[in-house]
Amino acid sequence: MKLSAHWRANLLLLLTAGIWGFAFVPQQLGANAVGPLTYNALRFGLASLALVALYPLIRRLEPATGSASLRPLVLASCAAGLVLFGGSFFQTAGLQQTSVGKAGFITGLYVVLVPLLGLFWKQRTGLFTWLGVLLAVAGMYLLSVTEDLRILPGDLLVMAGALCWALHVQAVGYFSRRVDPLLLAIGQFIVNTLLSLAAGLAFERSDAAGLAASVVPVLYGGLLSVGVAYTLQVVAQKDTHPAHAALILVLESVFAVLAGWLLLSEQLSARELLGCALMLAGMLLSQLAPFIRLRLASGASAPLASQE
Repeated sequence: MKLSAHWRANLLLLLTAGIWGFAFVPQQLGANAVGPLTYNALRFGLASLALVALYPLIRRLEPATGSASLRPLVLASCAAGLVLFGGSFFQTAGLQQTSVGKAGFITGLYVVLVPLLGLFWKQRTGLFTWLGVLLAVAGMYLLSVTEDLRILPGDLLVMAGALCWALHVQAVGYFSRRVDPLLLAIGQFIVNTLLSLAAGLAFERSDAAGLAASVVPVLYGGLLSVGVAYTLQVVAQKDTHPAHAALILVLESVFAVLAGWLLLSEQLSARELLGCALMLAGMLLSQLAPFIRLRLASGASAPLASQE
């Protein structure tokens, strides 16, 4: 039986979330092999090449938009690439000191940080978003704060990464309305590659054995996590509702826990699992808040419309 476009799109988004969730494992292995800066330089360099190679395909799916001028594109790429460098470094460095599952859920915190940062730009934040924030914060406390009220260094680094990811979402949202989004994606990856490479050469030392051990993680991170998953997301979101896309993509955190359990034999305590459940509920509520408000508003207006 042939799948409808809607269900095919949802399956592609589920595959995208799975690719991103399982990417935490090779990210941890790659960082341990060559260091977080060198690993990010390699994977984002490969990702840049992958997007350039996929450019004709993606361009057929998404026509060019925004300014065609070079100067705005360079400025936007530098700004977004700098924040991307911070997010990728803190996340990858944190993965060296915490579990894949915890890192996946803490990273997912960015979806509730985005509307909070939006307050600085006078963006409205509704009741459901605030409830999502409270659930996520409670979950993060159970997941990351030990019973003797200590936070592990790795968790703090991943939290810093989540803040950078939230800033990155705001930056991309701002610049993608002014320059072509696909060229911005390629530009920011190139900037992150150059920054990571320069810092890696200055602060890290990689030997032949480490570089050899990082080949598979780099291939996964550069080709699958960015090249393939980015293309799948672009293709799928053309045929599904934004609320469904948000609901599916937030499952990246769940896939990260599954990847840590299957591939690295990681275990979470009952307290940490409860924290994960609360964070997932908060992330879902935050992601779906605009659509919940729209549904409630349309429901409230329906009786008035039927009386006319």
